[in-house]
Parts: sequence; C-alpha cells; structure tokens
Amino acid sequence: MTLRRRLAGARPLTAGQRARQIANLANGTTLLGLGIARVAGTAITKGPRGLVIAAGYRWRLPHAGAFAVGNVVICRTSAERLASNAALLGHEEKHCSQYACCLGFPFLPLYFLAAGWSQFRTGNPGSANFFEKLAGLEAGGYVDIRTPRPAPHSAGGIEV
Repeated sequence: MTLRRRLAGARPLTAGQRARQIANLANGTTLLGLGIARVAGTAITKGPRGLVIAAGYRWRLPHAGAFAVGNVVICRTSAERLASNAALLGHEEKHCSQYACCLGFPFLPLYFLAAGWSQFRTGNPGSANFFEKLAGLEAGGYVDIRTPRPAPHSAGGIEV
C-alpha cells in the first residue's frame, strides 16, 4: 500500500468527519492552517479521516511536536511517522473537532486562555487545560502534574 493511500485511509468519511471537514473549511481555520503550512515550507499530504497533514515543520513556536489548525495537523516529523502514531494523530484530530465546535477562530483565544489558566494553576500549560484534557493529555505528550506520583522507595514512603 502506498504512503498516500495509507495516510488517506481506505474508509469513506463518517458523517461527523465530513461535518467537521466542512465546518472547518467554512469557518476559515483549515485555510489558515494551510497558509501556515505553506509559509512554513511543510510537505502537505492528504491524511486519514478528512485531515490534512503538513509535515516537516521547523519553526520554533509552538514547541509542540504537532498541533492542529482547522483540519490541518502540522507536525515536525514526516507524515508517515505521524500516521503511525495513532495516539498523537487521534489527539490532534480531537483538536480539529474542537475548532469546529468552537466555530473556528474563537477556539484560538479560548485555547490560549485555558493554557494560561493551566500554566498559572499548575506551572504547565496542559495539565489543567480543558481542551488538552478533552483531547487526552497523555496522547498529546502532556503529563498531568496534578496527579500525585508514588513516592520513590528511597523517600521512605513519603510523597515528594
């Protein structure tokens, strides 16, 4: 199976995936994502479930290995490597759905507000971020620092 066929997926889009695709096209965020991808010099590929993968992102910000803008998932790795990481791709796909649910551009200030609140509360932009929690913290590479970790044996059973 070719890379293009594997990335695009063999299954037709579900009604929800098609609705997300249309909503993010209509609200302009997919066009914004494609613009960012093009200006950043990424390789744009048709992805699975109505997504577009923009691979080879090299800019410093954001620091994430992957992020979504509309239905475009922009990543630092190759499209094939992202497609093989089902957890991360699924996490970013949930952000694509969040764009659609927030009617596009309002997602951006809402997300940054949630990240700021999380940073203030936990010292980490993801741990208490509503959008990251809904997308799955672990799948996105975040650690929930609000959850106490078991104490190491050398601490005598005392949480540190």
